[in-house]
Amino acid sequence: MVLEVADIQVTPGSEGDFANAYRGIKTVLTSTPGCRSVRMTRGIESPSRFVLLVEWESIEAHEQHFRDSERFAQWRAAIGPFFASPPLVEHVEDI
Repeated sequence: MVLEVADIQVTPGSEGDFANAYRGIKTVLTSTPGCRSVRMTRGIESPSRFVLLVEWESIEAHEQHFRDSERFAQWRAAIGPFFASPPLVEHVEDI
């Protein structure tokens, strides 16, 4: 299991629209083969900062079943317009 951590900064003032867009497109991510769980969090001190946590069976599941598919294009089209800058995305694992 690997955890994808995406640090997302949205344009100030668009936080509500971003959250609604995420809720509307979330199933594209959760229905991806190899996706175990999805959680979106929002900063309290920094309300324009969101952190997406996705548990994948493997990095390959993330890349092959999501990033290299039409699912990613749909995902990015829905939430991408709200990004203030490109998200920082990394994979981490338990120790």
